[in-house]
Amino acid sequence: MTQQETARQETTADVDEVFRVETHGIDPIPDAERHGSAKDLFWLWFGSNLTFTYVINGALAVAFGLSFLQATAVVVISGLAFFAVSAAGLGGIRTGTATLVISRAAFGVRGNFPAGVLNWVVSIGYTIVNTVVGTLALEVFLTGLGLGGGGNPTRAVALLITLALTFAVAMWGHATVQFAERWMAYLLAVGFGALLVFVLPGAETGAPSTAAPGLSGWSLAFVVMLAGPFSYLPMPADYTRYLPRTTSLKSITWSGALGGFLSSVALGVAGVAAATQTDMTDAVAGAEGLLPGWFQPVFLALVLGGSVTNSIITLYSSSLNLQVLGIPWSRSRAIVISAAVTAAGSLAALFLTDFTSALLSFLSLLIIVFAPWGGVFLADVLLRRCHYDADALHAGRAGGYWYRAGYHPAGLAALLAGMAFAALTCDSELWTGPLVAPLGGADLTLGGSVVAGLVYWALARRRVTVYAPAV
Repeated sequence: MTQQETARQETTADVDEVFRVETHGIDPIPDAERHGSAKDLFWLWFGSNLTFTYVINGALAVAFGLSFLQATAVVVISGLAFFAVSAAGLGGIRTGTATLVISRAAFGVRGNFPAGVLNWVVSIGYTIVNTVVGTLALEVFLTGLGLGGGGNPTRAVALLITLALTFAVAMWGHATVQFAERWMAYLLAVGFGALLVFVLPGAETGAPSTAAPGLSGWSLAFVVMLAGPFSYLPMPADYTRYLPRTTSLKSITWSGALGGFLSSVALGVAGVAAATQTDMTDAVAGAEGLLPGWFQPVFLALVLGGSVTNSIITLYSSSLNLQVLGIPWSRSRAIVISAAVTAAGSLAALFLTDFTSALLSFLSLLIIVFAPWGGVFLADVLLRRCHYDADALHAGRAGGYWYRAGYHPAGLAALLAGMAFAALTCDSELWTGPLVAPLGGADLTLGGSVVAGLVYWALARRRVTVYAPAV
């Protein structure tokens, strides 16, 4: 095990408790310190996905030309992707470590590094976007309460509060993250439930007034809705690594999946319903216009709360990500880097220049990498039946996952094949693949995960050794 991976704070015991700084990072969690149950994963994924982003995504599905029922079908089918996300965390039970450590088995220690860098960029990018959305909602909320005169001073206070809420929870670590997600989920579920009550009755459930969406509209709607679940693939084991080894793998899969499914589908349908009634170009303003006046401050609080719950898990995982990349600090120290970059990016977005749309376009383009990465990783999980040599994952050159000079040829070849397919069929603001037009405008970027997974299966199925732990 490397020095970077065993870096800890020496001032506290290794106990995972609420409001106590977690001292473990990506080092394997000893059996004696494991605790919790599968139901903790339900609240984690349920709470972190009670975010207004899904309302926006549901509205976009209608903007692509789908009717209420068609868009709702896309939302529901896409929500099933959380079963894959939840299953990707099964390795955390058996290894006691983070997802991006486990993925060394599929790509090699060095081959895993580029995905680690990109995942950190994506995590910070989405944390910035959520922080900006939460800050703007809190600014309007504070102004409405007469607690600020509006303008930059109020916005600065709103940004400080939003960052403080996110950073404090993520800094304390795993136990506090789970605690906060659970209790915020209780409050947000009630609030967003009321939002559904106000928005759903007025939904236009008939056929859309525009022409049929065609393959292009359908594919774009699926890409938008599936981008959320796919972005979580590099992190689910981060939240299962503390669970006892005796925890049922089936219960883990179902608990996490149902949590993410229920919240993402409920808010996605709310976005679909709202888009059939009003202009959702500015989604916050559009949804707010459908609500009674007394509920609008509550709605702004919901937008803020959802932004914070989502940012907490991405910021927390980013600190583990930095340890995977070799930062020789403890998790709680490494998170300061992520928090500083998040703060700088949020300041730039809110006060210096409007680059939020450009950032979102860039992040959406990265699905060309992460869809194939997820396909390879999930194929590796299936081939190994979630059994990994935990010591070898941390052993570097001396471990069985070093392969050839630190690279796993099968994993990298499959990744490149999936990326090539995704790039050829991607339709985004920054890049349009040459096969998009021949395919009638269809965006098949997510198909890169299937291609990568199948290629990896073909190349590695006779070479992958399933680790058999000592009984």
